[in-house]
Amino acid sequence: MASIRDLKKDINFVLGDIIEAVYQWEAATDNTNSNEGSVIIDKSIAAFDELMNKVHQKEIEDKRTHFKAIRESLEEKATALVNDLNNLGE
Repeated sequence: MASIRDLKKDINFVLGDIIEAVYQWEAATDNTNSNEGSVIIDKSIAAFDELMNKVHQKEIEDKRTHFKAIRESLEEKATALVNDLNNLGE
């Protein structure tokens, strides 16, 4: 099983990359501080907070299942955010 530190890094990098992609889209389309981009950024930050809170839970019965669920949740949230990002400007 991957370490908790690696899971934290994955959460940070994946959601950080999505936020960076929003900034790049805004810069490329001269659409700085767009409402659509702000919504995706806010969702990314909320997902980060939620996932990190789950990582830091103390009383867990089955750690392996718990962290696997967090990783799956990260994948689902990231996929939804990337889909939102791909639909920007449509």
